[in-house]
Amino acid sequence: MRSFALALLCAVPLAFAAVPGNAQPLRSAVDGTFAPHAFPKLDGGVQGFNVDLFTEVARRMGRPITIDSASFSGLVPALNAGRYDFLAAPVTVTPERAENLLFTEGYLFTEFQFGIRKGGTPITGLADLRGKAIAVNKGSAYDAWAQKNAATYGFTVQTFDSQPDAVQAVVTGRVFATLGGNTTIRYAATRTPMLVPDFTIKETRAHWAAPFRRDNAELRNAVENVLECMKKDGSLAALSEKWFGVKPAADDAENTAFPGYGVPGLPGYDPTPHEARCN
Repeated sequence: MRSFALALLCAVPLAFAAVPGNAQPLRSAVDGTFAPHAFPKLDGGVQGFNVDLFTEVARRMGRPITIDSASFSGLVPALNAGRYDFLAAPVTVTPERAENLLFTEGYLFTEFQFGIRKGGTPITGLADLRGKAIAVNKGSAYDAWAQKNAATYGFTVQTFDSQPDAVQAVVTGRVFATLGGNTTIRYAATRTPMLVPDFTIKETRAHWAAPFRRDNAELRNAVENVLECMKKDGSLAALSEKWFGVKPAADDAENTAFPGYGVPGLPGYDPTPHEARCN
């Protein structure tokens, strides 16, 4: 893992959204190499779902925002050190992380998803993988899941140095499917017409949410209020469809305002009832 000091040295400003007035700027950061959530534009700067999302959140709060790029491993230490007010990077909410950070409710669900070649037989369950080969990004959580479950479900695993390489293995017929994160697979399908998003492993579903320091519940609640307003008016779902190429279902996180503040059932959750205050 890179040291905190190195992460700060490598951080470069990727985005800045200006809002009229003298409001205090929000300071945030992403891993700027994680498409389609945050990645460089050919003409400079950064683009992606999370950049668009939190630029809009800040605009609705009437505050400027700066979004830096740094190694993901350095983002949480930088947040806890006070460099950032929150992280715009997608962070999976786990019980362990929720013990040390405050999270908004999820703005996306993250779950493991297979991508198959267009025209291939859809996967209806994990038993359909028996006798087939699947491609994964070497060293990823999807690689770990595949290696752990290969014998149980009777498939073989081929590892690749990147997710795009794993996608090409599917398109060229070297493997039956690739396994990755749902947003990554869906985004790849918008760029690779021969790839089709397919079966999701529902038990891997978790909230992707914005983390804050434990002493900053006021700002966490204010950002969550805006996220709930964006869910209510459909703008969060529209942003998701723009970047991931799939219209969110009615019960997906993009369309669901969860009760209280934070992720229900996890540390840091505040069950206080509230109604979103939207302008």
